[in-house]
Amino acid sequence: MPNHLSGQSSPYLLQHANNPVDWYPWGSEALSRAKTEDKPIFLSIGYAACHWCHVMENESFEDQTIAEFLNQNFISIKVDREERPDLDGIYMAAVVALSQQGGWPMSVFLTPDLKPFFGGTYFPPVPRHGLPAFAEVIRAVQAAWAKERDQVIHVSEHILEEMQKNTVLQAQYQTALQPKILSEALGNLLSNYDWAYGGWGRAPKFPQPMLIDTLLRHGADGNREALDTALHALDAMSRGGMYDVVGGGFHRYSTDSGWLVPHFEKMLYDNAQLATTYLFAYLQSREERFRLVCEQTLDFMVREMRHVQGGFFSSIDADSAGSEGLFYTWTHEDLATVMERPAEWELVRVTYELPMEGNFESRLVLQRRKSAVRAAAELGVSLDEYAAQLQIIHQKLLEHRDQRIRPATDDKILASWNGLAIRAFANAGRYLGREDYLQTARQCARFLLDNMINSGSLYRSWRNGKTSVPGFLEDYASIILGLLTLYQADGAISWFSAASSLTQEMLDQFQDRAGGFFDTAVSSDLPYRPKDVQDNATPSGGSLAARALLLLAAFTGNESYQTKAEQMLAVVQEGIAQYPNAFGSWLLAFDSAINSVRQIAIVWDENANDKEIDDLLKVPLRCYYPRAILAFSSLPLPDNSPALLKDRSVMNGKPTAYVCRDFTCQLPVNNPQDLKNQLG
Repeated sequence: MPNHLSGQSSPYLLQHANNPVDWYPWGSEALSRAKTEDKPIFLSIGYAACHWCHVMENESFEDQTIAEFLNQNFISIKVDREERPDLDGIYMAAVVALSQQGGWPMSVFLTPDLKPFFGGTYFPPVPRHGLPAFAEVIRAVQAAWAKERDQVIHVSEHILEEMQKNTVLQAQYQTALQPKILSEALGNLLSNYDWAYGGWGRAPKFPQPMLIDTLLRHGADGNREALDTALHALDAMSRGGMYDVVGGGFHRYSTDSGWLVPHFEKMLYDNAQLATTYLFAYLQSREERFRLVCEQTLDFMVREMRHVQGGFFSSIDADSAGSEGLFYTWTHEDLATVMERPAEWELVRVTYELPMEGNFESRLVLQRRKSAVRAAAELGVSLDEYAAQLQIIHQKLLEHRDQRIRPATDDKILASWNGLAIRAFANAGRYLGREDYLQTARQCARFLLDNMINSGSLYRSWRNGKTSVPGFLEDYASIILGLLTLYQADGAISWFSAASSLTQEMLDQFQDRAGGFFDTAVSSDLPYRPKDVQDNATPSGGSLAARALLLLAAFTGNESYQTKAEQMLAVVQEGIAQYPNAFGSWLLAFDSAINSVRQIAIVWDENANDKEIDDLLKVPLRCYYPRAILAFSSLPLPDNSPALLKDRSVMNGKPTAYVCRDFTCQLPVNNPQDLKNQLG
């Protein structure tokens, strides 16, 4: 018999709708029942593409005996962490405090008033690797609730108190930002970089696009070590394994230090952020391999993660046909079937590591052995010939792979992750001159504005025509950044107007009068109102809000935006210096606050020559200036245009550019070369 999840829209919750566990979604019905029946809550949090979530479901949640015990003694609640990052953040902090580690599936036990008292992640069906069996865990928790209630309550209150202390931004902040923080953070990143394998830390290794973006900014300032480190990291990840060399796009993380064997799920947020980072690396280095990875990643997103109406799906599963990575890995027989000619097989042999025993469960994960230059030389062909032949082989492999059983797609559309996608496609469309990418960004933005906003309020999740869950701070701020990026790419005032409206709504719903922003609007179904500081695989809501406010301050001259952002940064600046890996997006915001932004305004009148407009616009639209913003328009200005464009006039009857800092401008110019000279 279906449990209480069958009416939900989340694919993850629907996966559990026929479990014998009497699951509830998070909401008033389950929470009221816990209080009425005086039962503890078993809260299980995961997501659709989570491999170990599937494993625990098969091992424990499908087990009739375990289900009966849970149904008798607990109120069991399932949560999709992607729909409810607030719950995930609050209770993940508790699990880390209790077990010294976090991850998914998350298993946490709460009092009826939502205070956590015991938790962990995956529990096996029998004791192994130092973990107790899940059946033992729930029996022990039930016994403690029945016989040691006072101690359980005491523990839960202490944990909640510590969680609030650690996650809430304090009102006290220093009055000024310290520029030395930026150099300290940069020194920390460079000194801790792994030059042997690329990236930071030991396995499992995660991509760090926000940190690499920071290094690229400093590379643009002439810091060669920062640039070399950024490019090394990007090369290491794109060799294959972590990167899908056949179909494009990145898997979630590497299980080893060398980026070979990934956790095979593909997340929208990873691919959107990494496509942007590889684009910036190409624009700075002009190395074609970075442009290729950017375009292949964006093409993958369009091909496999895009809804017909323009939004982007959340993720693609790691598993297919009951096995992790089966869709993405190969046997020698597979490769021999696809390679029709000896020359093709030779190219594959020279390009990739192909141990006879395989490198992942007797199968092959494709990872390049050497650079394209060395491979081409070994094969005795030009670099262009090598690239063209390899592209043909990849297309053949992709066509062969597409005949396999595909991993499942989590087809819900999340606002914040789609904001990252808008930014990626808008930037690529702008800098690469790709109108198709620009159109993809427009369609995504229009989808969000038309389908995920109701009465001025943004919703987080959309699926099958229905919105669910009011938007969080990260949703508002991410879309604001995406819209402002799109505005700079095509100049349509509608994107700037929408971003301005969402900013006011963000201030109204999330601003904390004591300083900073809450992650959630006012809600009665949380133990406290969170204000999570650290960035993770996705930027935190606070760091995104700070970046959005700094950008809007540069467009509008609104000093209150700048002040709010700087107050937030002052609170976290010591953390930025000491633990930059946990503050990647904050680091980008801090850089923007410390280093004043160059403002570029270009205007023309209705009689202007189209070629002269295009030639002048191409300078900022195609050239990469990491700390510059752009606004452009014909005169008279549309309503709601940013202050940066106000009171600008054309000079000599030709399209005219103004380069400013803090709204103090250099002499206006008409000539593209003069504009380049002013920009440096």
